[in-house]
Amino acid sequence: MTRTRTPKRYALAALGGLLAAFAGLVLAQLVAVAVRPEAAPLAAVGGAVVDRTPAAVKEWAVRQFGTDDKLVLTLGIGAVLAAAAVAAGLLAVHHLPSAASLAAAFGALGAAAALSRPEASWKDALPSPAGGITAAGVLYLLVTALNRPPPRTLPGGSGRIGAMDRRGFGRLALATLVVSVGAGYAGRRLGAHGSAGATASRAGLVLPRPAVPAPPVPAGADLRIPGTARFLTPDQEFYRVDTALVVPRVDADSWRLDIHGDGVARPLTLDLRELLSRPLVEHDITLTCVSNEVGGPYAGNARWLGVRLADLLREAGVRPPSQGGPADQLVARSVDGMTLGTPVEAVMDGREALLAVGMNGEPLSFRHGFPVRMVVPGLYGYVSACKWLRELRLTTFGAYDAYWVRRSWAQRAPVKTQSRIDTPRASAEPAAGRVAVAGVAWAQHRGIARVEVRVDAGPWREARLAEADGDDTWRQWVWFWEAAPGRHVLEVRATDRTGAVQTGERTGTLPDGATGWHSVAVRVRS
Repeated sequence: MTRTRTPKRYALAALGGLLAAFAGLVLAQLVAVAVRPEAAPLAAVGGAVVDRTPAAVKEWAVRQFGTDDKLVLTLGIGAVLAAAAVAAGLLAVHHLPSAASLAAAFGALGAAAALSRPEASWKDALPSPAGGITAAGVLYLLVTALNRPPPRTLPGGSGRIGAMDRRGFGRLALATLVVSVGAGYAGRRLGAHGSAGATASRAGLVLPRPAVPAPPVPAGADLRIPGTARFLTPDQEFYRVDTALVVPRVDADSWRLDIHGDGVARPLTLDLRELLSRPLVEHDITLTCVSNEVGGPYAGNARWLGVRLADLLREAGVRPPSQGGPADQLVARSVDGMTLGTPVEAVMDGREALLAVGMNGEPLSFRHGFPVRMVVPGLYGYVSACKWLRELRLTTFGAYDAYWVRRSWAQRAPVKTQSRIDTPRASAEPAAGRVAVAGVAWAQHRGIARVEVRVDAGPWREARLAEADGDDTWRQWVWFWEAAPGRHVLEVRATDRTGAVQTGERTGTLPDGATGWHSVAVRVRS
């Protein structure tokens, strides 16, 4: 019997490929619930892509997509997978075994990606092959049904030329879709149930009162200029830049922290109860991401609650290099395998470096590192702000390169003095007359002493600074401009409390943070 490969047959075969891929992904997700969410194919492949993407490309993605970069990556991987699924369906029209093999091969690719991730175990290789085999089997069934002749036949028993059993295919396709959707729903419910312990542990956590409470924020610290960032950044507005495609949900009851390594005389293993039994310190600290371009949004200010990291290190017998200690690097490791390297000297020089458990009066949210994260004022986040912390290891910069250092970023990254114009925004059209030019400036662990603004490369004019809340937070500022009609360019620069003036030389974020004066172009209406 011959069979005509009509456009409709190709279209249905492509649909079969998509349905097979969907069924495979759902099954893989179900298996990942029993392993760990990071082992699911999209998360595993996405994480492997992030690990292997050049730093310049990552920075481009952050610039283009901001905090939606992970969503864009996931959608991109999904689009590639959909295209491969369509290709497998079309190939099945010509050679079904090869198409099924292609589907199974994607499962092997996902397994390899999962095994390449930090903290991977052999179990992480299970979800993707299970999904690949499922996709191959479903594709085989669907295309076989598509090629099966319908019950009606021509005289003599031969199938109709060009016939296909569209009804049989349709019934099987609908059943595949229904089962997949049901299994997907079940997977989501099981996943939610699996993280229920973590959710309950956070909901039930009552933070102790700080032994060293932060003083009230000065009344004049927030100028309340419309359009400027609030002095304390709410959790939901606080920037999030990390590599986790799936936010870890750690059960506080099972959380442990190990402190060990070079120069550690007394290794420590602490659970959360033991950590919280130590004196807690409350301190206002501005965090900044090294990916923040001049004038960018990746800075936020919060009131943190935690244990002084230096106290814990001294309890373990650690001495800083300036006192003869053998380790100059503190490597923090997250539950998802991320590593960050912090100078030991900076952690132990008297600044309020914290193992934070609270943010703005609440336990940390999952997206910001619950149950415990590091916060070190004066250093960019990629060398100081490890979230979902589980291990601290003392070593040297010569012996070990942390995750971002292996990807072209500097080993040591003190925050650079920066200032930003929040209002008026670029391309704004304010009316002529008195215009409030305002924003924030920061130089954590040094403090801001002065902010200046200029118009059209004219003389610098000193802005009014908001009340300072210590040297570790940003500082709001405002300058009132008598704006004349026309197009103008506004620029801002800051001076820190050491007397160093923010440089106007423009550099990119690699390898240790951007420099330059933030500028906005506006058109003043008459």
